[in-house]
Amino acid sequence: MRQFEINPRVEMFSTCKEFSESYEIGSEDLIITNEYIFQPMFGSLHLDCEVIYQEKFGSGEPSDDMAEAIYHSMKRTPKRVIAIGGGTVLDIAKLFALKHVSPILDLYDGKLPLEKDKELILVPTTCGTGSEMTNIAILALNSRGTKKGLAAKELFADSAVLIPELLNSLPFHFFATSSIDALIHAIESNLSPKANEYTDLFACRAIEMILRGYMEIREKGNDARVPLLQDFLIASNYAGIAFGNAGCAAVHALSYPLGAAYHVAHGEANYAIFTGVIKNYLEIKNTGKIADLSRLLSHILCCPAEHTFEELDALLGGLIPKKALHEYGMTEDEIETFTDSVLENQQRLLANNFVPLDRDRIRKIYRELY
Repeated sequence: MRQFEINPRVEMFSTCKEFSESYEIGSEDLIITNEYIFQPMFGSLHLDCEVIYQEKFGSGEPSDDMAEAIYHSMKRTPKRVIAIGGGTVLDIAKLFALKHVSPILDLYDGKLPLEKDKELILVPTTCGTGSEMTNIAILALNSRGTKKGLAAKELFADSAVLIPELLNSLPFHFFATSSIDALIHAIESNLSPKANEYTDLFACRAIEMILRGYMEIREKGNDARVPLLQDFLIASNYAGIAFGNAGCAAVHALSYPLGAAYHVAHGEANYAIFTGVIKNYLEIKNTGKIADLSRLLSHILCCPAEHTFEELDALLGGLIPKKALHEYGMTEDEIETFTDSVLENQQRLLANNFVPLDRDRIRKIYRELY
């Protein structure tokens, strides 16, 4: 039985200049990125390659429309696709390493053959996505009002490149939402029925690194994150390795309709759902892996095991305030439509739940968070 797999090689460079020189970036390369990231960090290097700025094709979470427009804007077929950015950029770039990309909806419906014909290099600029280590590309399918993940071995990067320098200008809010996303990746993969000793090594270490960093920020203030950025980047990478093998689950599944309908950033949408899912897991079953997780959190947070999730919620609330779902614009009628969307489109994720959640339970979670 398959236990564990790490596909991309992982490299770390101190500076963007060192990375560019090592990879000899040139005319046969395509860089997909954001202008506000690329110009300050790479602009002075005068790289001889095509550069596409994702934000010129839309804002917010990655979508099929955005990916389609970027694909058709490419001037030539590159030999290497280099993505430098957050989850939006990385997930879109994975698709462009394929030989057959358009129409995007056909690709996600399994109507196009999956054939990789370009080298793929992923460089995260947040400490949350973990996407550089996974074979999943998640897009909002705008015409269908939901998000969907395409998972295939052809979407693995050839190289995952970590450059802590890229996180120096990350505003605190985006640092918080992205690192909370990494924490949820680690927790969901730890609770997954597909978890094992190998995935737990990475998941539990990521949880510890992130939470100890949050505790230092709580004690010393927001600027305390700066010397910890490399740790957070590595923790995000560990979480990516964990959920790339064990999978994410209900938190992600229930967050997708919210993110798609109201353009809520992925990490923040997960944060809005997280407590509700954990609370309902515990109502159904409070033994086994969730009890093990509680003991780990108790050790890290220095609190009694029976209060760990309340203490965790308070710690996260000190980073960014938690909102009720209606504060994002969700209506009460959408409790039903979101529930239907999750059941119809997110079975891949629901299969990784700590315990099964039926329609009534999913509806109950949304109602309690509403």
